[in-house]
Amino acid sequence: MAQRLVVDPITRIEGHLRIEAELDASNKIAKAYSSGTMVRGIELILQGRDPRDAWAYTQRACGVCTTVHSFASIRSVEDALDIKIPKAANLIRNLMIAQQYVHDHVMHFYHLHALDWVDVVSALKADPAETSRIQQSISAWRNSSPGYFADVQRKVQAIVDSGQLSLFANAYWGHPAYKLPPEVNLLATAHYLEALDWQSHVTKIHTIFGGKNPHPNFVVGGVPMPIDPNSDTALNAERLSIIKDSIARMIEFVDQVYIPDLLAIAPYYLDYAALGEGLGNFLTWGEFPGTDNSDTSQFLVPRAVIMGRDLGNLIEPDPNDFNLMKEFVAHSWYDYSKGDGVGLHPWEGETKFNFTGPQPPYEQLEVEQKYSWLKAPRWNEAPMEVGPLARVLAMYATGHEQTQELTNYVLKTLGAPIEAVFSTLGRTAARGIETKIFVDAMMGYFNELIDTIKAGDTKTFAGDKWEPVTWPKQAKGFGYMEAPRGALGHWIVINDQKIENYQMVVPTTWNASPRDHNGLPGAYEASLVGTPLAKPEWPLEILRTIHSFDPCMACAIHMIDAEGNDLGEVATGLNVCVS
Repeated sequence: MAQRLVVDPITRIEGHLRIEAELDASNKIAKAYSSGTMVRGIELILQGRDPRDAWAYTQRACGVCTTVHSFASIRSVEDALDIKIPKAANLIRNLMIAQQYVHDHVMHFYHLHALDWVDVVSALKADPAETSRIQQSISAWRNSSPGYFADVQRKVQAIVDSGQLSLFANAYWGHPAYKLPPEVNLLATAHYLEALDWQSHVTKIHTIFGGKNPHPNFVVGGVPMPIDPNSDTALNAERLSIIKDSIARMIEFVDQVYIPDLLAIAPYYLDYAALGEGLGNFLTWGEFPGTDNSDTSQFLVPRAVIMGRDLGNLIEPDPNDFNLMKEFVAHSWYDYSKGDGVGLHPWEGETKFNFTGPQPPYEQLEVEQKYSWLKAPRWNEAPMEVGPLARVLAMYATGHEQTQELTNYVLKTLGAPIEAVFSTLGRTAARGIETKIFVDAMMGYFNELIDTIKAGDTKTFAGDKWEPVTWPKQAKGFGYMEAPRGALGHWIVINDQKIENYQMVVPTTWNASPRDHNGLPGAYEASLVGTPLAKPEWPLEILRTIHSFDPCMACAIHMIDAEGNDLGEVATGLNVCVS
């Protein structure tokens, strides 16, 4: 019997994801299984409600992605009712979306993923003067003196001496797979701490445009923030100045901290340029629309499907295609009225629970049966990877100049071939590449917003179809959003002015899906095959690849009963067992 390794939960912040890996005699992963361990139910909560209110419910799917479900939701309603939003509203949305990317990606790199590569305890052995030299050699970042890094070292030492690693807990310090010298570990640890403070400045954009953060306010038909230079409660010159300053801070941190750190760490882990791909199939719904927010040809991020790494043959997927866009439940704890072997398009999707597995806690998943609370979305019956790598590949393949320049620069700096992008390291690099692209785009959107206001075009809401009396009896809509973690789709069916059906196919459902009716694995499951483990009882290598996708399990699965009551708690500590 193959050795089965269990990591549950695997995510550093949020739980709800279980990975089981079968190891061969040489401790390489031969098969892997991904299981969402909490039941999903938000779609049922939405049935019978006013579609204009859906964004407020879907937004609560997650406390991390505080805007993405709202954008997908309002876009689904606007698509169903054929609502065109004003130019200024579209620019404000693009600014909010770009801010979400930059904030989220920096947080992920330092607080959710860096500790898979950075040994914080090793930083205590570093020479602060040498760390200072390294910092000054890679960027002009102001915090670069030996004294500064010595202070950081003392802070970390105090945490270690306390016996409680606090924010640095739940990691495998001293693992033989850590390769960074102590000085680079100290550098990254210092920036980990700086990023905690930095994020307080970048969230101001959401606070101004949406009234608060997390969970800003939204409205179908535009944005809730009016533009009036003479009003204290509207978007005025003072608030525009704050937004411009916030964008400048974001650009500075990305250019002088995030990207230099990424390029300083990556050379020590070039072996991961050949690990962690899995599928070779990628999907994006597209993002950052132009003046006509329904014209996909104006999107900065294209709507695209890439099959088998073929960047010369992009396909634009139609999310409304009943034959190609389907979700399957053969290995998911759900039932379909037409049977488990039949896939359903989200407009006809069903959320019927059928838990048939062992009651937790249990030793192993019953992988030949149903084993996850995630469904298996498929495009033309093929599993797809979504996320930063999919977006960068789509932009690169369509000739986006900055994407091509940045990607080629990163590959040249690392001395890696183009094939290296299809990997754990490539996925992590792609996140940095698109962060640079999107943070630069923010200043362009801001300047365009200023020009639009100066031209007198200050409308931020299209209310002509706001009242239900103007709606058709029945309507269907698709709402897209390229969330930081990948392609997010909301499909809504409206009947007699109420939500009849609502289905959310989120990025982590694509990536973390279980096997489908054809036995095909999802992106997580496929990406781990062939990965060698230096120390199976400390499966750091599994964390590196899974975290490179940036799992967001709260979006994919929820534990509630019919009345909306919490059914339990899951410990967030990292537990591993080998059986």
